Amino acid sequence: MCEQDQFEKDRQEYEARGLVTRRQFGVLLGAGVAMMLPQVANAVAVTESDVNVMTPDGTADCYFVHPASGTAPGVLVWPDIFGLRPAFRQMGKRLAETGYSVLVVNPFYRVKKAPTADKGAATPIPQLMPLAQALNETTQMTDAKAFIACLDKQPSVAQNRRIGTQGYCMGGPMAFRTSAAVPDRIGAVASFHGGGLATDAPNSPHLQVAKTKAQLLIAIAANDDMRSPEEKNVLKETFAKANVPAEIEVYTGAAHGWCPPDSGVYNEPQAEKAWSRLLALYGKALA
Repeated sequence: MCEQDQFEKDRQEYEARGLVTRRQFGVLLGAGVAMMLPQVANAVAVTESDVNVMTPDGTADCYFVHPASGTAPGVLVWPDIFGLRPAFRQMGKRLAETGYSVLVVNPFYRVKKAPTADKGAATPIPQLMPLAQALNETTQMTDAKAFIACLDKQPSVAQNRRIGTQGYCMGGPMAFRTSAAVPDRIGAVASFHGGGLATDAPNSPHLQVAKTKAQLLIAIAANDDMRSPEEKNVLKETFAKANVPAEIEVYTGAAHGWCPPDSGVYNEPQAEKAWSRLLALYGKALA
């Protein structure tokens, strides 16, 4: 997953097939600059800030955005390998404008403050692999507990409603493990082009989330499905057997990384479909 040459091959393939336009992935890339996402209808006013979250391993720099008044369900966002950057701030703010208190984290805080990818989503993947490889199940679980505890301390977070979490690329397994780390607080888990959701290991993320009470949304890139066609079946069978509500879909024409607006394979129609399904999940599971 997340291989730079694959991004470029996918970009060329999907442009040639007319599934995305050059405008969608070339114009505003570089330095983490994202294209503008569609505006939220009836958006609420929000308050945004940079915050520091204490964890067992240090201080994590994060972005917190929430409705300017009242309380709202909390949401924890795990970014992809390119980390916390303008694109994910924009995505977090958009979610807050629909009525959620959103914490977007820097998963690489142990090594470097955000931005951790010098050229945003245009940063060569090999430069970032050491950051990703330094994380493991233990760091993900301890971080998840610290981030959820931080959300629970915020006056803008509704304590009587469960929390949602969503992850992109490498953030998919992190979202799954967040539910396992704090099962009594997580009500919804979403993975968008997540990699490594189902493995043969006894601690596979999909087995961990199957033991929780969360409702799931799993959006799979078409090319990821081509490379691992059985994974969706494993996920469906596992969650059905565990009686875990799970919407699992392969997004036709969407390449790995299609959701963030600064991605080289950003696919607005399919990203908006994923966005609508996310809101449906949260509207049901966090009500």
